Amino acid sequence: MAYVITGACIDIKDGACVKCCPVDCIYEGERTLYIHPDECIDCGVCVSACPTQAIYEDLRLPSEMAHFIAINREFFAADISGLGSPGGADAKRVACDHPAIAAFPRQPAG
Repeated sequence: MAYVITGACIDIKDGACVKCCPVDCIYEGERTLYIHPDECIDCGVCVSACPTQAIYEDLRLPSEMAHFIAINREFFAADISGLGSPGGADAKRVACDHPAIAAFPRQPAG
C-alpha cells in the first residue's frame, strides 16, 4: 500500500482526490473515501489535492492513525464492500463503510 485515507475525510468526502487520481483507485463509501491498496501507483497527487489533509503515505502515517492502513485494505474484502479488485470499475460508490468507520462518531457538517 502506498497512500491511506484517514479520519479527516469521514463525513466530508470532498472528492478532489478522486478527480485527480490518474489510475482511478479512490472509491467512495457511505461516509468516507478509500484508496485501493493494490491499484494505487504511489504518485502522491491525491495528497496535494486533499483540502482536509486526510491522505498520508503509509510510511509517513502518524502512529495514532496506523489502523487506517487496515481499514483501507479491508474495505475491499468480500465481507465488507465486496468490491475486491475491480481495477477502476465504473461502480465507484458503495452504500457501506468499514465497520470502524461506521462506528465513528458523526462529524458536524462543515
